[in-house]
Amino acid sequence: MKFSVLALDYDGTIARDGRADPAVLESIREARARTPQIVVLLVTGRILSDLRRVLADHGLFDAIVAENGAVLAFPNGRTRVLGRPPPPEFLNELRRLEVRFESGECVLQADASAAAKILDAVRNLELPLMLAFNRGRVMILPQGINKASGLREGLKTLRLSLHNCIAIGDGENDFELLEACEIGVAVGWGSTSLCAIADDVLLGSGPAVVADYIRHVSAHNKLPPTRTDRRRLTLGITGDGHPLVTAVHGRNILIAGDPRSGKSWITGLFCEQLILQGYCLCMIDPEGDYATLESLPGVVRFGGEEPPPRLSDVARALRYPEVSIVIDLSAITHAEKLSYVNKLLPMLAALRRSIGLPHWIVVDEAHYFLHQPDIGQRVDFELAAYLLITYRPSQIHPELLSAVESIIVTPLTDPWEVGALTTLCGAAGAESEWGNVLGGLAIDEAAVLPQGAGASSLPQRFTIAQRITLHVRHRAKYFEVRMPDNRAFVFTCNGQPIAAQAHTLKEFVTIQDRLPAAAIEGHARRGDFSRWIAEVFADHLLADEIGKVEKQFRRGRVANLSEALVKPIRERYELTS
Repeated sequence: MKFSVLALDYDGTIARDGRADPAVLESIREARARTPQIVVLLVTGRILSDLRRVLADHGLFDAIVAENGAVLAFPNGRTRVLGRPPPPEFLNELRRLEVRFESGECVLQADASAAAKILDAVRNLELPLMLAFNRGRVMILPQGINKASGLREGLKTLRLSLHNCIAIGDGENDFELLEACEIGVAVGWGSTSLCAIADDVLLGSGPAVVADYIRHVSAHNKLPPTRTDRRRLTLGITGDGHPLVTAVHGRNILIAGDPRSGKSWITGLFCEQLILQGYCLCMIDPEGDYATLESLPGVVRFGGEEPPPRLSDVARALRYPEVSIVIDLSAITHAEKLSYVNKLLPMLAALRRSIGLPHWIVVDEAHYFLHQPDIGQRVDFELAAYLLITYRPSQIHPELLSAVESIIVTPLTDPWEVGALTTLCGAAGAESEWGNVLGGLAIDEAAVLPQGAGASSLPQRFTIAQRITLHVRHRAKYFEVRMPDNRAFVFTCNGQPIAAQAHTLKEFVTIQDRLPAAAIEGHARRGDFSRWIAEVFADHLLADEIGKVEKQFRRGRVANLSEALVKPIRERYELTS
């Protein structure tokens, strides 16, 4: 991800004895001079009036999150209180208990030794307050208020994302802050427990180390490579029953496989999880396979039956980090798609280099758009984070293929493409073994390819996880998906096979009218139809509906079994009678 935002704690991180270290302030000025787009926020537990008294350079920050997230202040003088101040009876009770405290707009602060008395007062008055400790002090805040919630509100106002942010802190009240940001950094002289959960730890003894770190990270467009396993995506279940997960960071991912083999299903699985974790996506959807992503929060779909959006409208929508967009190009010609995407991709790369959004660029049918010699004008190799989907990986530009860090394959039977992938992964000579694995994948399976491990390593098979949103299933793509002979439905009558076999759902529907009633009834009694659909097509929703028909038939409640079996298939695939 692009580095756009720096969130800094004050006391103990950039300040000693209440005074900001001059070297840190100078490093911020240098970072701004080098990269004007960098936004810097101060996130502190201090009361705002107290902070302004000790920090003369408060105008250096684009916003200040004060009082541990309860107060948000901007350089233009505008201030927002994000929580409700404690009621007067609580203040009176603390005075009665002889607790000395300081009051801000929302927060109260006291010596940590008074925590027991304060907690008793909160409990006795039944107030929605919480205690947050920071070294020798305790803060009393409304529930749900912390540094992360305050920073989130500040970035929302500035139309910036936590996923482009580095946060640096030192104490117990910085846990939520570091966890919320894409990279959380702890100073080595601070809390040991905070260092344990941080993505990076700055070794040293004082704020001058923070100044050096700011100079280092601001010299690069991309967030620094640190621990990358904190945010994960679930892909499925391995053969030994363990979850298969992958870390989220700005790498390029390739999803390859035969046409109609489930590539768009697993792509949708990726996109769902990224969106729900707050990443901003731009999905280039040539065939209209991802329309149902619009049901997720913040997703807007353009195109479809309407013309594709103007590039200026795309850029305008992507200025909001909580918004992801799907650009459905299914209604325009192939030539028009090429022309549009060839203009769109450079614009997206420039936009992301400027504002950090979108975090991910998803390109389906990538071989059509990313094979040209001038690939560097369409793809930003430094910021990366492209998700590429194709049934012709060999046709993607070699420079882009070499920049792919993770490859996932759905059923793939084309020997040429298998050979291209083995060469790409450093497994030349293993084409036959890899072909057996990739060609033998079931419709609900995929494989992760080993890269650089040599010819002795085989792809890792896994069963693909279920999705949240429904998959858009087009008749041409799914109703006519042909299964191999060993996965076809073989009809029997009175225990004996008959000539009829269904390799596709289309064949299954048309064969129904030609079969003896005894054949259909026997399979329905045994639940064969629902089991075949579930095991072969992995369409569990349809299998459930067929299973209900079979169950009703066994109870004698279905008059026309053939018609009852065909109806849910037609409804599922939006077919006309």
